[in-house]
Amino acid sequence: MGEAGPDFPHILPGNLSAGSGRTKFNFVVAKMTTRYHVPVLLDVSVGLWITREDGMYADATFGGGGHSRRALERLNGRGRIFAFDQDPDVRTNVPNDSRLTFIACNFVEMNKAGLPPMDGILLDLGVSSHQFDTASRGFSFRFNAPLDMRMNAESTSPSAADLLNRLPVDELADVFFRYGELRQSRKLAKSVVDNRPVLTSFQLNAAVEPWLNPADVNGDLARIYQALRIRVNDEIDVLTRFLTFAPELLKPGGRLVVLSYHSLEDGLVKKFFRAGNETGLAEKDFYGREKKIWREITKKPVVADAQEIADNPRARSVKLRAAEKI
Repeated sequence: MGEAGPDFPHILPGNLSAGSGRTKFNFVVAKMTTRYHVPVLLDVSVGLWITREDGMYADATFGGGGHSRRALERLNGRGRIFAFDQDPDVRTNVPNDSRLTFIACNFVEMNKAGLPPMDGILLDLGVSSHQFDTASRGFSFRFNAPLDMRMNAESTSPSAADLLNRLPVDELADVFFRYGELRQSRKLAKSVVDNRPVLTSFQLNAAVEPWLNPADVNGDLARIYQALRIRVNDEIDVLTRFLTFAPELLKPGGRLVVLSYHSLEDGLVKKFFRAGNETGLAEKDFYGREKKIWREITKKPVVADAQEIADNPRARSVKLRAAEKI
């Protein structure tokens, strides 16, 4: 295990010894909240992720900590979890357990953290229930709130409001079309530009209202907000970069388990698992044989059953894929 370097000036070495409305390396001792987020496909994902009780594992998107807490139940005193999250809000969820080290950063920086070779990595993408339900974060069209949408609200990167009020029509339309798959993207973008400044969720809702599908208003709004969130957090680029270096973090036979919530993410994961890159076209050696990086464990994505969807509607869009490093 490496020491925290210049890339992680805010992280301290953890204990790694064996032991116990519309709309830093340091495990933190805190009381776990119970309503922060309901993890999706909990038992299936943890079952695929945790393969050895004494293994080394990374939870790339710690969030409410549900997956890590279930995983700790499967580990003995030698097992370890390294949990990553850039959202300052999650720090209150970290359990008081010396087997877990919390690292306050985006998972795209995981390759800089000096981790030991991993037996498994879990990546639960998207937005947590807490983020959606905290009005001030600006992720939801249900509340009248500033349009922030940054996963790390303490960062200095542009917010959704910044983009809405700075981008020209063509670039804003491209955001809506590429990340929200909205056919009326240019009309939506022009309406936003015509109604500037657009600073709050209700102002955005009003600006785009004329171009929403009357039969699916909430669906269109959800896609608009999704598109902005993806662009604000560079989610597709971050995922692409992570999937590119992920094999370097794993032992041979180590697993990567990914839960995604929209087609752009799932399609990217599928391409990397099948071809080892974002094009989906496998490289070949001198003899024309494909260079395989991953062995797919899930030939088709795992989805939630009817009961889980009824209990947790967020589960309706999840797709889980798992593969192990060859």
